Amino acid sequence: MPTHGSLTKAGKVRAQTPKVDRMERTSLSPRKRMRSNYSKRIANAPTDRWGNRGRRRRR
Repeated sequence: MPTHGSLTKAGKVRAQTPKVDRMERTSLSPRKRMRSNYSKRIANAPTDRWGNRGRRRRR
C-alpha cells in the first residue's frame, strides 16, 4: 500500500515537541459541583417566549 511520505519520518513532530509535565487535577467539593451544575442547567437555561426553561409542552 503506497504511503504519503516516507515512514522514516513517522513521529517527527511528536518527538520534537517539548515535554510538558501533567497538571494535577483537583476535583471540586460536592457542594460546589452541585452549585455549578445548577447554574449551568437551570439558572442560566435559555427561556422560550413564554418564560419556560425547557419543559415539555402538553399535547
